[in-house]
Amino acid sequence: MSFRDALPLDVPADGPAAPSRRSETIRPGLCTLLAATAHADPARVAFVDPKDKAAWSGRAPITWTYGAAAEIVARLASGMRQWRLAPASRVGLIAAPGSETLLSYLAIEAAGHIPCLLPLTWDEDALVAGIQAAGIQAVLTQSQVAGTLPAECLRQAAVRYFGLRYLAAFGPEVPDGVISLDGMVLDGRGGPFAPESAGLVTFAAADPAQPVYRPADALIATIAVHLATARIAPRERILTLLAPVDLRGLVTGLGAALVAGAGLEMFGPFDAGRFAEALARPGPTHLVAPAALERNLAASRSPDGLDSVVLAHRLPTRLHARLLAPASGHGPQRVVDVLAFDESALLTASRADGDLAHFLADAHPLAPFPALLDIARDEDGRFAFRGRASKASPLQRGIPPDKAADLWSAVPFAAKIFAGRATEIVRY
Repeated sequence: MSFRDALPLDVPADGPAAPSRRSETIRPGLCTLLAATAHADPARVAFVDPKDKAAWSGRAPITWTYGAAAEIVARLASGMRQWRLAPASRVGLIAAPGSETLLSYLAIEAAGHIPCLLPLTWDEDALVAGIQAAGIQAVLTQSQVAGTLPAECLRQAAVRYFGLRYLAAFGPEVPDGVISLDGMVLDGRGGPFAPESAGLVTFAAADPAQPVYRPADALIATIAVHLATARIAPRERILTLLAPVDLRGLVTGLGAALVAGAGLEMFGPFDAGRFAEALARPGPTHLVAPAALERNLAASRSPDGLDSVVLAHRLPTRLHARLLAPASGHGPQRVVDVLAFDESALLTASRADGDLAHFLADAHPLAPFPALLDIARDEDGRFAFRGRASKASPLQRGIPPDKAADLWSAVPFAAKIFAGRATEIVRY
């Protein structure tokens, strides 16, 4: 099971077992891909928790196989189906490092609902605003993360917004009024996954007033475009420093792992010694890191198993001189840049394929997969996208909009050009 060999990724699924007798095809969500790999190779490693997880979450680290993860997702999804929520309801997820967040995201999908990613950094006021703006009716979280108490903060937010009907959390000392997800796993039984994904909701620029809806096929197309450049193979390892709190973190982490059939290890609160230890573990590794760490990575000797480094840029940003180069003697084999145009589009480019600054300065940039993601730039440097991977729209109350893939969508970013190179991407 590789990168699924064809697009769109139409895979039959009926829960963790994915019986082969079904002939119809569907547009899968990420939980469908989890089920497909679990059926084909249940012992393959799916998720690896940080070794120091107990110190900042009160929960022991676990290495999850695809088979075990699919079983837990099935139990969580079955428990959530007991809640009185209409199909495709919006369910929030306060995203933190660790397998709980990954399993929760997949369980929301498997239950037939829409995951809505909420930043762990939001305070109570931001949580109330974001939950209300997105019309969220339930939220999943953890009891404690690195000195914060997300479940308690969520309980206070629920007092202020009566549309929030269900609160659930993993972890020790779950507050009163909050459903224990650990209990749901221990007492529950698995069942079939929802046949299709209803999409997801993220927040542009982490602004609680700007929820953005992306349909399932657009998410899969975005992951496919990223993987065509990042080139991650089955059973390899993705080590990510990004939480799955937005499109950038979700696509380069959980999405890339499940579509490629790879393993995913999330890194918790940053510690240089533990990071070096995690990076040095044997096996082909693909590191996903914020672009701000490029200088530090360039100054360090990379372990032999580091196949690639994905540098994730959050716009606006300056396009500094490239310090990491592929196969430079002591660096990674491949270096990939990912530019996040808020929640509208992700642009992935390999440094081996050319200079990103020249590409962005081109008045008519040539996208490698225009049917999935095409890019244009006008004479003022402003960018627009079209294609299946760019099908994202501001979320309005009621039914999420369905944006046509062949329409151009302008994004609030433009390139500053000097001497034929893009020196900066600014918000206008």
